[in-house]
Amino acid sequence: MLLRRRLLHAAAASLAGAGAAWRVPARAARHAAGAVAGAGGDYAAFLAAVRRDAIRQGLTADAVTRALALSAPNMQVIQRDRNQPEFHLTWAQYRDRVLTPRKIADGRAAFAQQRAILEQQVLTRYDVAPGAVMGIWGLESGYGAMTGKFAVVDALCTLAFEGRRAKFFHDELFHALAILNAGDIAPEFMTGSYAGAMGQPQFMPSAYVKYAVDIDGDGRRDIWHSMPDVFGSIANYLAGSGWVGGESWGQQVVVPDTVAQATLGRAQTRTLAEWMAMGVRQAGGAPFDRPTDTGAVLRPDGPGGEAFMVYRNFAAIRRYNPSDFYALAVGLLGNEIA
Repeated sequence: MLLRRRLLHAAAASLAGAGAAWRVPARAARHAAGAVAGAGGDYAAFLAAVRRDAIRQGLTADAVTRALALSAPNMQVIQRDRNQPEFHLTWAQYRDRVLTPRKIADGRAAFAQQRAILEQQVLTRYDVAPGAVMGIWGLESGYGAMTGKFAVVDALCTLAFEGRRAKFFHDELFHALAILNAGDIAPEFMTGSYAGAMGQPQFMPSAYVKYAVDIDGDGRRDIWHSMPDVFGSIANYLAGSGWVGGESWGQQVVVPDTVAQATLGRAQTRTLAEWMAMGVRQAGGAPFDRPTDTGAVLRPDGPGGEAFMVYRNFAAIRRYNPSDFYALAVGLLGNEIA
């Protein structure tokens, strides 16, 4: 989790509606290292050290005190962390599980309901495609239906104490305490996944600190309940990750089976004219309209499988979750919805 899981773990996280649990911290928290403790230590002493460090940082709000009123590690968090299932999925299997007719239908209904908020309050500020925002929202939390029921500070304290990835979760814990100290959310409403991914966008606290925004103007960045803030925070994340307005993330293409797999992949960028010379065409067989544009071809399941031309906005989606499967699913779901 320190560097976010590789493809198979990211696939599992997306299926569980908690893809952002693997988000890399935006920056390290500023705190003393003394509160990091390994498994088998004294939890009360660990919490006392966290409180001292919090006070030292000026985190003195009542919400911080209430959040740290804990007595024992959360064993359900530890069990979930230590028993993460392995998923060995092909792209075809992943797509069938993630891009279901129900997921698409629910997304279209959610888009129809929230379109005015998204377009009038959010996309006027961020030049990001609505489909990308909807695709991430859908994969991360099922359009807000699955945000996690764990108390974030409780979960992060447990994982910081448990020791296996103590430094990562300790940093995230202090970001979470800073959020509480600022008054953005009350402890009882600061819920998320067992790994601390929060709200409808499933931001880790460090991502929240960097990308969460207050769009509705109430003085709080509420990614749990405020739809303008939810959409604005996702859009801000994409914009901050290099999204280029007016450009596509990618498209499905036809690639001859004779094209070697070694010539494909995100690092193999060529002009569309060069790809066409290799026999690559748009779905349906038409040539590309802008041959001087550049892109890379992904064929996740090899010859005979689906293939996609991806552009630089694909990389912005991968900043949210570094999995080609995830980014393809976001783009395709967004196309279906918006």
